[in-house]
Amino acid sequence: MDIVTTQHIESSPDVAGGKPRIAGHRITVHNVVIWHERMGLSADEISSGHGLSLADVYAALAYYYDHRQEIDQTILADESYVAEMRSRTKSKLSGKISG
Repeated sequence: MDIVTTQHIESSPDVAGGKPRIAGHRITVHNVVIWHERMGLSADEISSGHGLSLADVYAALAYYYDHRQEIDQTILADESYVAEMRSRTKSKLSGKISG
């Protein structure tokens, strides 16, 4: 069992699929990156909106910048998976609208 822990970031295979996350939370570094980088939320907004300390948010962002390629690849893989599932699954709503 491979467990990695720093003061603010931890990772274990049995929680959040082993993705690095905020210690004591199920919020992953991946989540924080999307909220900050893609959705444009500030560290303060992420902190107050999700019950995290500013130190937690900044630690997640620092972890991301130290492991950027790995986390970006994970984000792209997740997006590809979602797109594939959407293309395979017919929307019940679209059938009602066009039918």
